[in-house]
Amino acid sequence: MFKRNVQQLKDLVLQALHEQGLETPLNQKRLVEQWPEVAGPLIARYTLNVYIYNQTLFVRLSNPALRSDLSMQRTELTQKLNAAVGEQVITDIRFC
Repeated sequence: MFKRNVQQLKDLVLQALHEQGLETPLNQKRLVEQWPEVAGPLIARYTLNVYIYNQTLFVRLSNPALRSDLSMQRTELTQKLNAAVGEQVITDIRFC
């Protein structure tokens, strides 16, 4: 009898991404895509640009009042975004 090593396709893809060093950029992309859903439609409307640099999410907003309000919720938003991705991708959020 043949002994088969059966693995799920998801596990094989994640292993290949990890070996190629592509797991982190994929998680970062997923986190940036989650911003409108986590922040909500009103905040997403005022969002101009979202990107990650050195484990910090930078969010460019067009409304200064919204910028100061969201600065007070940085910790909560960081936790929600990391939870949406399933891993700790960012450690801080900066609003500019």
